[in-house]
Amino acid sequence: MTFAPKPWKTSVSEPLLPNRPRNTLGDSHHDPLRLDFDRQIKLEFHGSTVTSDAGLLAYRELDDALRLTSTAATGLHDTRTGQNTQHSLLALLRQSIYSRLAGYEDVNDAERLCLDPTLRAVVGGRATDTTAASTSEMARFETETLSTTKNLQHLMDLPGKWIDQAHRHRKLTKLILDMDSSVSETYGHQQGTAYNGHFGCTCYHPLFLFNQFGDLERVILRRGNRGSAKYWRRVLLPVIERYRELDIPKFFRGDAAFAGPKLLRLLEQEGFRYAIRIKANAVLERKIAPRLTRPVGRPSHQPKVFYYNLRYRAGSWDQARRVVVKIAWHAGELFPRVGFIVTNLKCHSKKVVRFYNRRGTAEQWIKEGKNAVKWTKLSCRRFKDNAARLHLFALAYNLANFLRQLVLPKPIKGWTLTTLREKLVKIGAKVVSHAKYIVFQLADVAVPRKLFAAILERIGRLRLAEASG
Repeated sequence: MTFAPKPWKTSVSEPLLPNRPRNTLGDSHHDPLRLDFDRQIKLEFHGSTVTSDAGLLAYRELDDALRLTSTAATGLHDTRTGQNTQHSLLALLRQSIYSRLAGYEDVNDAERLCLDPTLRAVVGGRATDTTAASTSEMARFETETLSTTKNLQHLMDLPGKWIDQAHRHRKLTKLILDMDSSVSETYGHQQGTAYNGHFGCTCYHPLFLFNQFGDLERVILRRGNRGSAKYWRRVLLPVIERYRELDIPKFFRGDAAFAGPKLLRLLEQEGFRYAIRIKANAVLERKIAPRLTRPVGRPSHQPKVFYYNLRYRAGSWDQARRVVVKIAWHAGELFPRVGFIVTNLKCHSKKVVRFYNRRGTAEQWIKEGKNAVKWTKLSCRRFKDNAARLHLFALAYNLANFLRQLVLPKPIKGWTLTTLREKLVKIGAKVVSHAKYIVFQLADVAVPRKLFAAILERIGRLRLAEASG
């Protein structure tokens, strides 16, 4: 008696996924698709000879000029024990970073991206001649290799090392640090997720630290119910240590969550000037009560703003500190808007408020990270796996920001990271392979040849400066 073999059980979406062709540089073996509105048009799919992400080559050129990923991979500990490893840790790290730069934040995308000629070119190694890493290999890399304690610590330190490389090519006359927290919504039974009353959702609550150039100095993933300032030492202290020997003015800005006595004392000991918002309370309101008289005369359409100074010592502080008060009367509002900022700056109160208000750029950078590299997409079950993914997003964000800050010509200097992804990264190209060369025939649309050449020229200058030391 014989039995017919059972067919493999497939998911609904499996038939829609592409199979890996045997010849990765070959042409399509399927009949072209036709359109009824114009029968002269044929649609052919050449996944291995056509790319939609040719702009990644510019980022790879900058990466090579500053020696970012090549030095980053040297500190990773390889946990793989088998002998049949297809790709090096360097190749896997590059694939993780560049796929996020192109907007592919899910490792499932590797099933298609492993055939993409641009991704294979930027990854290098065996991917150049065959394919990049598969979905299963990328998943093991991000959830097994990178999630070890040693590798997580290395990933956490990498943004600072990359920023030090970037600082060698720009004039650093001062340092401004902005600390802020954000929300990363979660779904399902993810480890460490919790309801956060401020954001009104179940989430993680990461903490970010940026410098004035928009570089992400350091980030830490936290459980959703942690306070906004929780674990600030793990984020701030290593950054202060890196800049301690630099004889430049140093500044810190933060919202009311960071006005704790230990943080203020540390900033004063380290020589930082700070401007941190503090919440209103009964003592502060009594002190400013005489200043809350409505201005005499017809209300103007423009807000009437007044600034005052006072000395204030909170119950947890070891000394009284300067507090700047801003009182703004708006047309049509019965009561004024009042804000308090604790500071050790010596300048006029109006300048203190203006300096503090610029921390809004940090919130904009967090939004760019959410929109451009999608760093809130933390969909793994284990907390440490999501922590590793967040650090990979941070590296992708910094590489994109380095290109914007160090390389972009003046006409497009103001492009956001989302605009860069849509116009520079997403350049379509046809790939033609010869015996000695691989030619990318790029579409000359959003980023013309002249502009792309200017970007490469500026990267070339960085390469020369890096080589000369």
